[in-house]
Amino acid sequence: MYTPRRYLMCPPAYFAVTYSINPWMDPAKPVDLPLAVAQWESLRDTYRALGHTVEELVPDPELPDMVYAANGALVVDGRVLGARFAHPERAREAAVHREWYRERGFTEVREPEHVNEGEGDFAVTASWLLAGRGFRSSPLSHPEAQEFFGRPVVGLDLVDPRFYHLDTALCVLDDTRDDAVMYYPRAFSPGSRAVLARLFPDAITAGEDDARAFGLNAVSDGRHVLLPQAAVGLFEPLRERGYEPIGVDLGELLKGGGSVKCCTAELRG
Repeated sequence: MYTPRRYLMCPPAYFAVTYSINPWMDPAKPVDLPLAVAQWESLRDTYRALGHTVEELVPDPELPDMVYAANGALVVDGRVLGARFAHPERAREAAVHREWYRERGFTEVREPEHVNEGEGDFAVTASWLLAGRGFRSSPLSHPEAQEFFGRPVVGLDLVDPRFYHLDTALCVLDDTRDDAVMYYPRAFSPGSRAVLARLFPDAITAGEDDARAFGLNAVSDGRHVLLPQAAVGLFEPLRERGYEPIGVDLGELLKGGGSVKCCTAELRG
């Protein structure tokens, strides 16, 4: 079901790849910053053209990865579980995100005890929280999230380092339902693949090429699905399910290991 959404994004004013903490990052391949900004602005403007509200978080020049706003927190029903980053290069982002939420009237903002990277490893359906683990977020963050939000958490093990966050391997297509997702099976352990097949028997499953294009790092409002334009194999399956795929180019942001979803946090409630 389509309803206007409220998103948080952070401009890539200082975005650069100066270190490597995932297989997509290579400091030897410089970022074209003006192009990265233009690509980001195109994504932001597309959201607004679709009727969504986009809030902007002012970037910090000392935190070049803040463009990946999805990692800063998870918001469900107006409650905010902050992030605790796995790597020191991003650790200071967490406090900036928590302060942003408090300044804008969110009254329940929790500083977590255990490592989680926000919507990088948490995905929201109508009833559940799907939760990734294996490369960044701690398994201990799952019961912490369940207690805070009062929603059942379904843990999923990631086994391919190219897909180090859940949002690189799975996308919820309609968060008013518990059965509308697309995912890349080979990113998950055998047991987690079995869980996904049981929970989502009618899911769209992506192939290797579309997964490598970060086609699962997408954002859906229940009708429109914004995803990397290179993930061409996902467009027709989405149309067949009644969705409208919208291809975007975030090639410069992919150099840091992120695309549409990584740049977008949803402000639920």
